[in-house]
Amino acid sequence: MSRSVRTWPSRLVSFFSIPLFPSWLSRFDGVGMLRVLGLSLSISLLWAWHYQMWTREAWTVPLDYSGDSHEILTRIKAAAEGDTWPLLPQILTRLGAPWGAHWNGYPTPDKFLVLGLGGLTRLWGLAITANLALLLATVSSGLAFYGVARRFKAQWEWAFAGALLFAFTYSVFHRGLAHLLLLFTWTVPIGLLCCWFIGRKTPLVWRSRETWICLGIAASLGASNPYNLFFWCQLICWAIVAQFFGARHKVNLQIGAACIAVAGAGFLVVHAEFWLYTASGGLPLLARNYGGTEMYALKAVEMFVPPSSHRWDWMAFFGNRYARWSDWRGEPFLPYLGMVGIAGFIWLCVDSVRRVLRGKAPSGWALQTSWILSYGALGGITNILALFLGFQIFRATNRISVFVGCIALLFLMVRLSGITRQMSPAWRWVLALAVAAIGALDQIPRQFPAERHGLMAARVKADEVFGKALEASLPTGSMVFQLPVLGFPEVVTPYRLVDYELFRPYLHTTSLRFSYGGAKFRSRSRWQRDLEVLPVPQMVERLQRYGFAAIYLNRRAYEDGGAAILGSLAHLGYTRVLDGGASEQVAIYLNPSSKPELPLVSTLTPGEGWYSSTEGSASSQVRWSFGPSTLMYFNPYDRPLSIDLQFRMSGAGTRTVEVRFKGKTVGQAHLGDEPSDLPKITVVLEPGVNRFDVRSPEPALRLNQGRSQLRSIGLHDVTVTVPPRGPGA
Repeated sequence: MSRSVRTWPSRLVSFFSIPLFPSWLSRFDGVGMLRVLGLSLSISLLWAWHYQMWTREAWTVPLDYSGDSHEILTRIKAAAEGDTWPLLPQILTRLGAPWGAHWNGYPTPDKFLVLGLGGLTRLWGLAITANLALLLATVSSGLAFYGVARRFKAQWEWAFAGALLFAFTYSVFHRGLAHLLLLFTWTVPIGLLCCWFIGRKTPLVWRSRETWICLGIAASLGASNPYNLFFWCQLICWAIVAQFFGARHKVNLQIGAACIAVAGAGFLVVHAEFWLYTASGGLPLLARNYGGTEMYALKAVEMFVPPSSHRWDWMAFFGNRYARWSDWRGEPFLPYLGMVGIAGFIWLCVDSVRRVLRGKAPSGWALQTSWILSYGALGGITNILALFLGFQIFRATNRISVFVGCIALLFLMVRLSGITRQMSPAWRWVLALAVAAIGALDQIPRQFPAERHGLMAARVKADEVFGKALEASLPTGSMVFQLPVLGFPEVVTPYRLVDYELFRPYLHTTSLRFSYGGAKFRSRSRWQRDLEVLPVPQMVERLQRYGFAAIYLNRRAYEDGGAAILGSLAHLGYTRVLDGGASEQVAIYLNPSSKPELPLVSTLTPGEGWYSSTEGSASSQVRWSFGPSTLMYFNPYDRPLSIDLQFRMSGAGTRTVEVRFKGKTVGQAHLGDEPSDLPKITVVLEPGVNRFDVRSPEPALRLNQGRSQLRSIGLHDVTVTVPPRGPGA
């Protein structure tokens, strides 16, 4: 009887174990399982204590409700509504009305995680799921660290202490809901374990448990956050190099290469819509440049600077000093390692110096850390690649600090295990508990003020009431046009409006369609910009013709609280208004046409090869290309559409311009410094996005060494006219 009681946890874990979990799990006995459960409970209680999540009411309010948090909530909501699936177009059907928000050019990272959260949303609601995701991220990071530390022979007390601290490390825990997908760092410690398996002197064997672990880890990293994948790929490559110049076990090298292939395949599956369904020729949705690689690079000092919001004033003093004295901060304080992590980092440095002075090679921990700092630090390899090769997409290398923190804590816990191995278990436990307690108090910030919870709860409740009232007053599937018109993602917002705030009504409805959410710089959403600049009477007339049932206005975007627009609408007789009150949202009901038309735009949309901003006064604005460029137009019909184009262009110096469509030249002219009109062009557009290529055989001219000074063709205006269709057309 006693034997069966003792071994059932081991049998259960062994039965359900999958390659993602280290082999030590299958050897756990009842005591080991209790330790894992105790770690999970300890992390959960600390998390709940910090956020004061002791009541159901607290769980029904998301822990953040502004800025990037609205985007994260929207992604989860879209997954719950079935709009986010691997290998399929990423189209959010209730956004970007009338044809949906196409986010194929802005894929969802960690798509399988988001899908899981979407499923939970259908059961428990959006707010509870978002809060549970934050807790899950913290607990999973701690458990992964614990398992890897035990695999490296750390005693359970020290593995427990290190896991607790890694779960609440500043680079993870403090990002909050706004960076939810960066919080799931459970892949970091197991990724380091994979590197150790590949690079060590012991040979691997195909079909062994360790091989499956490595491949499972690679798949997990490939399907998760791209930043962690990118940094891990560097370390696994170095593990392969170390194996090649060291023991040179053939199978290790093969498995290392297989891991990279599996991770790459996972990445391609998760982000497949970017390559499969994105129309070519558009501007990138995310602006990345060399300056960003400096601003968001890892600054070594930030690993040692406590935050200005630290719970201890004497520690916060240094954070405030850094904030006062530094001028170039990207994500300040997030690389902070914590007092215990700093101790581990310093010990690792001292150990490395001693080994070198004794004629020994540095440890694998030290070599990994050295590469991480060499690559990610300001002025390091990341800046070299960005400047000379234009590799700027992974600009925020400060996020590599999570690897430094993990290595430092693993090294420290393994060393402390060795030093205290001869101590009695009780004294080891007390010492480990003291380290964990001091480290946790250092890393966990001050609790949220109670009034912040109250204000956020009131705002969420007001949005919920507004959304339900709006939905109840409109037919299912009705379209709502949102003001101000904003692109997505990452745009400068007017007045007091915060980016992504226009997602708020979407989050609290289930059947209405909203105009916001269409990708910026895209011809599909250009019609909204054309509409916004029209006088209110013309704007309303067109919206009704397009089938929109209401105008949504966020008062925070206007200095007058939207009074001018609301006054104009009231003057036109649109007095049926739903006021969100404290939520600062207003809906004005319209009279939509029973036979709505599809919006057509009156100009082409600049794509690749053009600077993203225009120059000149309002009457003489010009957008410059810096080489071969594209212009886009969206035909919303399911049939070909004939249009007339009238270009007005100038050149940087005397040059020839050629406009091509479907591989054929449809327009050509000689340009000079003064703008001139090209002969009218008539083309037949296919349904969907159509691309025009603009070329000049003469090379672009650089006016000076400043930014945006490489010039080729200046686009002053391009007018699109749709000729009337004849009878029966």
